[in-house]
Amino acid sequence: MRAHAEAIFRAGLHAAQPAEAIRRRCRLEQDRLHVGDACFDLARTGRLLVVGAGKATAAMARAMEELLGDRIDAGLISVKYGHTAPLRRIETIEAGHPLPDANGMAAGQRILSMVQAAGPTDLIIVLLSGGGSALLPLPAPGLTLADKQAATDLLLAREATIREINALRKHLSAIKGGRLAQAAAPAAMVTLALSDVVGDAPEVIASGPTVPDSTTFAECLEIVRRHGIAPLLPPPVPAHLEAGAAGRRVETPKAETHRWDHTHHLIVGSNRLALAAAAHQARILGYSPWTLTDCLEGDTHAAARDHADLARRILSGHGPVRSPACILSGGETTLRLRGSGMGGRNQEFALTACPLIDGLEAVVLLSAGTDGSDGPTDAAGAFADHTSLQRARQAGLDIRAHLSNNDAYPFFQRLGDLLITGPTGTNVMDINVLLICGKDDEDLPCP
Repeated sequence: MRAHAEAIFRAGLHAAQPAEAIRRRCRLEQDRLHVGDACFDLARTGRLLVVGAGKATAAMARAMEELLGDRIDAGLISVKYGHTAPLRRIETIEAGHPLPDANGMAAGQRILSMVQAAGPTDLIIVLLSGGGSALLPLPAPGLTLADKQAATDLLLAREATIREINALRKHLSAIKGGRLAQAAAPAAMVTLALSDVVGDAPEVIASGPTVPDSTTFAECLEIVRRHGIAPLLPPPVPAHLEAGAAGRRVETPKAETHRWDHTHHLIVGSNRLALAAAAHQARILGYSPWTLTDCLEGDTHAAARDHADLARRILSGHGPVRSPACILSGGETTLRLRGSGMGGRNQEFALTACPLIDGLEAVVLLSAGTDGSDGPTDAAGAFADHTSLQRARQAGLDIRAHLSNNDAYPFFQRLGDLLITGPTGTNVMDINVLLICGKDDEDLPCP
């Protein structure tokens, strides 16, 4: 069952691979480039430029090079350190994530300058994936990178929503919130995005540099007031927001204030598509798949308890499907840190489930991040099963101590239950695989 859980997870991972995602939505027929429903005549196109940012963008860029080859005139992408791929036509800058750094700022400035110089017959392909916001940090005039970081950190500490954080990021940026697209006008621009956000909203992915922004300076001031951080912000930040709200700074471009007919936006990969592929693999292996949600949010511990409760209901014959069953969910939960241990939300998810599925007939849970990195560790996630707690006791591990200290990594490392994939080249949030076998199920590794 553990091997099955990993195979199901990897099927979802394969569907989210940039090359696979781009092949599904992009094709070249002689001189015509088809991207979704849009078509570009490359024989009449001036320069073809490729820019982008994100943890999976190097793999996306490689797929575009395989498709377009020497038709690409120039390009530049910003990726997380170590998340590179061999490229011939597109330059790569490695930069900081999740904390932005000077390399990312340099990449942002060069990309902005590149699109500003584009002519009316040029075509710009923008590649975005998870982490793109941190990897493309270009502060608005009068602000520093440290100013932006301080503002973001304060909101994170106040448990602000992702929409609130993104609203502030956009209004402290020279490139986010649609500004990159407007800098390129009237050159044609097409964005290919791997979604790492719940709901796949384009203006949230990498803080929406190529789509209209629905938030305002006035909304940002209200966010600052609501969370009580105004006195703690570097003085240039509230001054910038107040000037914007008063009309002394240019607002981010809106759908009704700017023309967008030169832009196209296409989501080529998402958690939903990955879960569909995972369900297909589960069916091949003999399980009845049921997708709980592709919008999993909220507290990590609560989500783990809900999954364990679902396993119990299925084993009692009162669940949404009969065993042998595969319950799938995807999204991104929030881990509230209470200790100083090592781990991430996926490992904590599995750790929370251990005592809740202890002693059940046959249950295996795998929780893992599709980017191959869970928290500040080298693990993508971890396995938990109905024997985990017993094996932990035999190894002298106190699960309560590990839970109270957010110390899942050493717990699962000792049990040999970590999933280590290395950088996967993609990022469509997390996937949870829950396998349940009853004692009467046949042809599967059940008791």
